[in-house]
Amino acid sequence: MSRLARDVRHWGDGIFAVDPHNLRAEFDAVHLVIESDRAAIIDSGTNHSTPGVLAALDALGVAREHVDWVILTHVHLDHAGGAGSLMQALPNARMTVHPRGARHMIDPSRLWQATCAVYGEAHALRLYGQIVPVDADRVLETSDGATVTLAGRTFEFLDTPGHARHHVVIRDTATGHLFAGDTFGISYREFDVDGRAFIFPSSTPSQFDPGELHRSLDRMLALAPEAVYMTHYSQVRDIPRLGEQLRRMIDRFAEIAMAEADAGEARQANIEQAMTALLFDAARAHGFAGSDAEMQALLANDLRLNSAGLIDWLEAGR
Repeated sequence: MSRLARDVRHWGDGIFAVDPHNLRAEFDAVHLVIESDRAAIIDSGTNHSTPGVLAALDALGVAREHVDWVILTHVHLDHAGGAGSLMQALPNARMTVHPRGARHMIDPSRLWQATCAVYGEAHALRLYGQIVPVDADRVLETSDGATVTLAGRTFEFLDTPGHARHHVVIRDTATGHLFAGDTFGISYREFDVDGRAFIFPSSTPSQFDPGELHRSLDRMLALAPEAVYMTHYSQVRDIPRLGEQLRRMIDRFAEIAMAEADAGEARQANIEQAMTALLFDAARAHGFAGSDAEMQALLANDLRLNSAGLIDWLEAGR
């Protein structure tokens, strides 16, 4: 791995992570794959990410006309909110998206309404900016087993529900590495201890399904990738160990939710309190030496959203 500039990291094999500093440093990664003089962008980040992504292309000497693909793992706005504005700047690019998500990129009004229901409109605008639709003739629906090529380099799409029903994982056949969006969970680099990553699932509203997530995780692990690239945050290795940790955490998330299923108005607070204890204890067992206040600052957003996602799962009938 090398750092070419403050916000661009090269992991080798033509794979780069761009840090657009959404919310904080090393929170949202936008990944670039460069093959010959062509490029693909995997997950766009938010509208606030677009200037940094374009600056990274310029710094790496990739003409905007030579970006062939904007590839989305799913349409949650921290992954796809900037796709429309990015496509406006990339005249020859096509966008790939799960068939369930395509209509939301072409007409983002329902997606925006759902986002506002979670965050409130004013906060959603601060987080994501105004969502720009993508022309339908530039959208390619990529269902399970679909492939696209970048200067002869093939990307294969795997349908991977569990975090969201409109989620795909992308396998780079040149390396065997996977671009996992949120299906392989969240792993912030601040929690790394002696080169070992800490990981936990993402149950963000509103389509968390632990059974489906187990099946998607098993499918990814069966491919035995040496590396997985996550939006939160970028490359992890030691994949079998992390996969086992995710399996245990998925089950614990479900247990926490089920224990509070009949708690009424106290349910949200109780779930968030239990999830906080779970993640704090797991981070301490991992060897993280920071204070509780530091963990709270790093995890506050996830604790709130993951708890809300567990409530949605309960209300959907489990």
